[in-house]
Amino acid sequence: MTVSDPVLTELVSAIEAAPAGLGGCRLVCVDGPAGSGKTTLAAQLAWSLNCQVVHMDDLYPGWTGMEQGAALLRDWVLDPLAHGVPGRYQRYDWPLGTYAERHTVPLADVLIVEGCHSAALSVDDFAPVIIWVEADDDVRLARGLERDGADAAEQWTRWMATERELYAAHRTRERAHLRIDGVGRLVN
Repeated sequence: MTVSDPVLTELVSAIEAAPAGLGGCRLVCVDGPAGSGKTTLAAQLAWSLNCQVVHMDDLYPGWTGMEQGAALLRDWVLDPLAHGVPGRYQRYDWPLGTYAERHTVPLADVLIVEGCHSAALSVDDFAPVIIWVEADDDVRLARGLERDGADAAEQWTRWMATERELYAAHRTRERAHLRIDGVGRLVN
């Protein structure tokens, strides 16, 4: 998924108009179900805004760690930034099943966090701009299995069930300021 220049311009304008609620930084959470196009959108936004992206995939402790990833985002990255200190996290190495090297998240004007459950209710304290990206389940599953291999089908099925539960509990789609479909169009 790639968004068109007019859509990208609208997203960037909304981000630039938002309050800097994370210690002087504007927090952008690109959330939505796995395989919907969040990473691609985040890359486009980061290029346009000249800012860093933190990927939730680097925080989850594996296939069952979506909720824990959101807690680690707050503890390792957002709370320090809110207090004027760079964030610092360890990247989870999925093949090895352990946390690996550390990464620093410097103080900046904008920070993009992309990934499932990046806009958990716990980020609301930081006045985030929430961008919801969605696509049909069959499209998402096909994209995921193309990336992760057919052997990951069982994990993907469980992940998708966890997403549905968490998104319902956190009202993530309803809390979003902007919504994008899986082909890059703004939706209501």
